[in-house]
Amino acid sequence: MPHVIADARTGGPEVDQMPAPGTGLCLDFYARLASGTAVVTAPSDDGPVGTTVSTVTSLSADPPLLLVCLSHSSRTLAAVKPGSAFAVHLLNEEQRGRARLFSSATPAERFAGESYEEVLGVPVLADTFAWSICVTEEVRPYGDHCLVVGRVAALHLADGRPLIWHDRGFHALADGAVR
Repeated sequence: MPHVIADARTGGPEVDQMPAPGTGLCLDFYARLASGTAVVTAPSDDGPVGTTVSTVTSLSADPPLLLVCLSHSSRTLAAVKPGSAFAVHLLNEEQRGRARLFSSATPAERFAGESYEEVLGVPVLADTFAWSICVTEEVRPYGDHCLVVGRVAALHLADGRPLIWHDRGFHALADGAVR
């Protein structure tokens, strides 16, 4: 375990003198983050593409922007170019199977048994907790992923509770809110 050395000038750690944590330790830290589970879909020349993600966040309300992180190796990322559209589907707590399907099946299998329709030219999955169509504003590489900023062009909200990703597994929210 690295020791944090206090910097007398700022009271903070001397970051330059700390050894960088390894990938495994970083992944263990990331596993402790709780997040909603989403499927991102987009049209491509070979048909619809989609993938499960756990990194989606609101970036701005005015203008309405979402931030999505996609792996460099993602076929979905290859279809998401500036000016193109993609969909973000927030999964409900009953859709663990859909989350697994879009994270592990072949691209063709991901849509084979799925009910979807095109909205603004983008494949939109049926029966999700909520969905948004976004127009890609920017794609910027960082590490092994790309940050994708999308401007919200359309959305739909439904009743339900979100599917949560935490500690490398899917979970549902417990009843009762902590305030």
